[in-house]
This record gives sequence, structure tokens and C-alpha cells, in this order.
Amino acid sequence: MFSKIMVPVDLTHAARLTRALDCASQLGQSFGAELVYVGVTTALPGPIAHNPAEYAEKLKAFAAEQGAASGLKTSAHAVFDHDTAIDIDHALLRAVEETGCDLVVMASHIPNLTDYIWPSNGGRVASHAKVSVLVVRGM
Repeated sequence: MFSKIMVPVDLTHAARLTRALDCASQLGQSFGAELVYVGVTTALPGPIAHNPAEYAEKLKAFAAEQGAASGLKTSAHAVFDHDTAIDIDHALLRAVEETGCDLVVMASHIPNLTDYIWPSNGGRVASHAKVSVLVVRGM
């Protein structure tokens, strides 16, 4: 049913993505699908990496670690944007097209009052993506 699953990850908060990562892994095993871990960041130095090449390598290592744990084929797709606070939803939607994924499995927080004014990243991706999106709530 699905052959390539995109899993957006924030390497800064990777420990908080356990439920979404486990869900993506189980779906990947069920369908024999490849998992593509997508990270969106700026090209500026940050807490994870000093430059785009270093970030891409850390994301690739994360994908390899996930693949070793699950036994699935995995890959990494780093996206660099000038203002991730504003453009992350658009960057993730572009990544869906760039990677050719047919399912997105992403973590999201429990909705709160501000989500009725400003939609969450998961909500925005789910409402605008041309592929199926599974939003996994909680940690």
C-alpha cells in the first residue's frame, strides 16, 4: 500500500519523537516500505550542527541508526531554509514532493487554544499534502 514513508524529525528533540518513530517503523515493516527521515533547519550554526554539511551527516547517521534498529531501508533528506519558524510547513510539503513519499508520519503535540488561531505543523501538512498523513499525538 505504501512504499516510501516520510518521517519529519527535529534532531534537537529526537527523544520526544519516540511514538512517531515507533509508529513509522511498524508501518514500514508492515508494508515493506523505506523510511525517509526529513530534517528542516537553517544553514546557520545551531545546537545540532555548525553548517549544512554537518547537519546532513548527523541526519544521515540518525537515519542509519533507525534503520539498524528496525531492519528497514532508511535514508535522510535535509532541507535548508532561511526561516524555519515561518516556513517549516512549506519546507515539509516540498520535501514530500522531493522525496516521492506516499505517506507522512509525523509527531505533533496535543492541540491547545492557539491551534485554533494558528494551525500546528502537523495540521498544516495534513491539510495541504497530496499524500496521506498520519499525525501521531503525544510523546
